[in-house]
Amino acid sequence: MNNENVLQTYSEIGRLKKVLLHRPGKEIENLTPDLMDRLLFDDIPYLEIARQEHDEFANILRNNGVEVVYLEDLAAESITNEDIKNQFIDEFIAEASIKSKHKRGAVKEYLLSFSSNREMVDKMMEGIKKEEIKNYKKTSLADMIESDYPFIADPMPNLYFTRDPFATIGGGVSLNHMRTVTRNRETLFAKYIFKYHPEYKDANIPLWYDRTEDTAIEGGDELILSDKVIAVGVSERTDGASVEKLARRIFEKDEKFEVVLAFDIPKKRAFMHLDTVFTMVDYDKFTIHPEIEGPLTVYSIRKGSTPEDIIIEKETMELKNILEKYLELDNVTLIRCGGGNMIDAGREQWNDGSNTLAIAPGEVVVYSRNHVTNKLLQANGVKLHIMPSSELSRGRGGPRCMSMPLVRESLK
Repeated sequence: MNNENVLQTYSEIGRLKKVLLHRPGKEIENLTPDLMDRLLFDDIPYLEIARQEHDEFANILRNNGVEVVYLEDLAAESITNEDIKNQFIDEFIAEASIKSKHKRGAVKEYLLSFSSNREMVDKMMEGIKKEEIKNYKKTSLADMIESDYPFIADPMPNLYFTRDPFATIGGGVSLNHMRTVTRNRETLFAKYIFKYHPEYKDANIPLWYDRTEDTAIEGGDELILSDKVIAVGVSERTDGASVEKLARRIFEKDEKFEVVLAFDIPKKRAFMHLDTVFTMVDYDKFTIHPEIEGPLTVYSIRKGSTPEDIIIEKETMELKNILEKYLELDNVTLIRCGGGNMIDAGREQWNDGSNTLAIAPGEVVVYSRNHVTNKLLQANGVKLHIMPSSELSRGRGGPRCMSMPLVRESLK
């Protein structure tokens, strides 16, 4: 089987044909104020409304010809025999940092008790409370010290941001090593999907990055500007060393890509990922946070004379000039979040006004609450599909963050 049949992403704006989502589950209701820092949340979404909003997001995509698949379904479908199931559970338990032998055995027995693989996967995602484990006992010092902590395996509330754990680039996958332990556990589901799912296991999909690497990279920092140019943010969540590893592997096996641009962006939460401050909406139009305009330090990484050889050059330029140079355009339009007004930009950037999902050139999905930025997009000729956003936005991620394209049409 050729991997081009199952994965193809050579742009940010080619017509979207297939996308991976995760419908928010009970992991959201397992957030508490005391756990928000640990689980990387600033607020607690109301699950019922969050699900309604997410369903509307999925319906917008389906109504525009996009096949929507769900992480939880693909993960369950990847467990095709008992050996895989046992391996999956053992890895999950190991990465949940369950230390004592007694507790590991009790959790495995509990997970094996579910009547379907989908129910088991849902439970892994939503977290396992100590009170759910039959005959739970405190048998070690660690158990006793942590006696007030309610979970034996933490919930994964960030999972509805499917952009980050892995990224489809060309016909391959960057299976990411996430910055935090909390989020790195999420990548286990993608590992099993690409290794064992019937649709992917025989597709010879190249792995541009692996979750076992010792440096971090996250999908929100990986943007495919064209079939020649990839942009990667060196950010709070992504290391420079990771970008170089990624570039080397892509150059070795993908003949189309010619340059990887490493954007050195501020290492702070407001600039968590490159796509929180910068997304592509058309061939020559981009939404931006005003602070990303520059001057920026960008490192261009190109193929050398051999696959092992790469050429790295440092440049300091305005974002507009960088994009015009590498996309070979006479002019690009930068559409500022909030129109550049300090108050509007600050508010709408907090609600990911710069984070849009293109479903075709000049056609994007946006959050309803970012009304100032949305009017600017429309004024610049961009067609909008507006989704409700009161609860999903509390996780600090927009439509691009909540979606992982698997197949896009090639640009003309």
